[in-house]
Amino acid sequence: MDSRCTILIGIILCCCVVEAKPMQKAKLLVNASNASGRKIPETFMGVFFEEINHAGAGGLWAELVSNRGFEAGGQNVPSNIYPWSIIGDEPSIYVSTDRTSCFEHNKIALRMVVLCDSSNFCPPDGVGISNPGYWGMNIEQGKKYKVVFYASTTTIIALKVSFVGSDDGVKLASEDILLAIGVNTSTTWRRVESVLEANATNHNAILQITTTNRGVIWLDQVSAMPLDTYKGHGFRKDLFDMVAELKPRFFRFPGGCFVEGQWLRNAFRWKDTIGPWEQRPGHFGDVWGYWTDDGFGYFEALQLAEDLNALPVWVFNDGILAVLIMFFSLFFCISHTDEVNTSAISPFVQEALDGIEFARGTPTSAWGSARAAMGHPEPFDLRYVAVGNEDYIQIISNCDATKKPLNHPADLYDFHHYSPANDMFHKAQEFDNASRTGPKAFVSEYAVHGKEAGTGNLLAAIAEAGFLIGLEKNSDLVKMVSYAPLFVNANDRKWNPDAIVFDSHRVYGTPSYWVLKLFRESSGATFLNSTLQTESPKLAASAISWERSLDNKSFLRIKVVNLASKAVDLKISIEGLDPGVHLYQSTKTVLTSSNVMDENSFSQPNQVVPQQSPLENVGKKMNVKIPPYSVTLFDMLM
Repeated sequence: MDSRCTILIGIILCCCVVEAKPMQKAKLLVNASNASGRKIPETFMGVFFEEINHAGAGGLWAELVSNRGFEAGGQNVPSNIYPWSIIGDEPSIYVSTDRTSCFEHNKIALRMVVLCDSSNFCPPDGVGISNPGYWGMNIEQGKKYKVVFYASTTTIIALKVSFVGSDDGVKLASEDILLAIGVNTSTTWRRVESVLEANATNHNAILQITTTNRGVIWLDQVSAMPLDTYKGHGFRKDLFDMVAELKPRFFRFPGGCFVEGQWLRNAFRWKDTIGPWEQRPGHFGDVWGYWTDDGFGYFEALQLAEDLNALPVWVFNDGILAVLIMFFSLFFCISHTDEVNTSAISPFVQEALDGIEFARGTPTSAWGSARAAMGHPEPFDLRYVAVGNEDYIQIISNCDATKKPLNHPADLYDFHHYSPANDMFHKAQEFDNASRTGPKAFVSEYAVHGKEAGTGNLLAAIAEAGFLIGLEKNSDLVKMVSYAPLFVNANDRKWNPDAIVFDSHRVYGTPSYWVLKLFRESSGATFLNSTLQTESPKLAASAISWERSLDNKSFLRIKVVNLASKAVDLKISIEGLDPGVHLYQSTKTVLTSSNVMDENSFSQPNQVVPQQSPLENVGKKMNVKIPPYSVTLFDMLM
């Protein structure tokens, strides 16, 4: 998200209940000839991921432990160990932090002095530390979880690692580990790894590390990950599946304001997010106000794009506005508060070039070898970045060219729009008169925003569908489109609304998510000429022909968006079909609800979802009813 680019144009309060009113009349004339149509770009519909709302840390990235390296308080001691807590009172245990870790970039370690033992007032389950994860860890019966941590001690100490229900104290899984690291050996730190299988389910569990042995022990880089992540790549499978269902053609990452930072020292720096997770320093995302261990880093984002079969679009920081012009690029974003003098900009330029080499370089190149060492010797298919004239890499400017031409070279320009519903719907005409010469448009962030959107309701979704109709119409200019934000952890709503809502174990799509799914076949489809005859300013329609990848069958799809409170009697006339082509096996899909302010929720995840039914009396001439406040699709097999 880029809050500086947010456009808020008032608040429109809408009547909440859809009432029966006299039906409007309209006509839609469709020329179904592909020859007279226009190809929509293959890259048309994609997704934009930003580390906001705990989208990655505590979300898509399946790490269960929050602040796993005790670094959230910075590199100085005493450090902030939140949300870790101490098990046991002060006469039994004393916990502090120091700078004795074995990791060069993560020097903070937790020091635990145990003053009791099994014969001297230690509780039966021992004393130690616990971590609740991100608002509770989801531990499910029969599933396995890998726990890894680093430990140091000069005595023999028995530890117990457990998952425990935070509400009832029931042990879900545990294992005893004997440490004798500094005894008769020069080794000072040991990596401890264990796989725990849960014998019960608790969606709000905690991780405990406890002992009943007197002594001193240091701990660092404590991780717990489910073993059933997508392809073992670390992505929470249910959240990955939600994104994959959108069939995105590109994956834009990692921001947004997250890239820039409120201060440059807190900007996302890709070199700090690659390599072994234990060696990543992490950083404080000061725009959205929380720490991330950067487990979901540059490599993981490239891997996710590949897993989604989507083209990665890398957004990176340049440190200064002047470079936007100097190097003609997008995605070189300044921080919100400070910047770098042009005389000191060369390291940022080199960092960008190194990032390209990391993604695209041979496994023997300097940075390509770093990628290969992480298990991906083949280059990633990175085509969209910010700098230079690299082969097959396109430059995207963050300057809006809808009103006047750019004053610098670029392949695409970036367009953001956040507004109330009525404005969003009519923003469909934004590109009608934009210049067709020069760079193409990348609508990288859009959403209905403000009080009337709630936390994601039908009203917002319908208005956004109308906007997308306009982008389809202008897809000779608009090459790429993505909604924002993609994810929100329901426990940390930094921005409303969002496409996908989740907590530790549940997930649902907002109505806006379902609109994205209704438009996913537009990528690579043929936009057909059509004319809508209506007196309603709140009715929009388009027609495409698309091919189903499953069986290569061709369909004619007509989309109709009605933002009005009245139903519409629509007469559809289809011309231009090739001789011998008939329409059959047709379906109607409708997204609507009895209340335009209706939202989905964990208790009612399907309150507002598309409903499909057979389309009766299919032909070149059809009379159909379009419900009030609705998005309707007609799919006809050709």
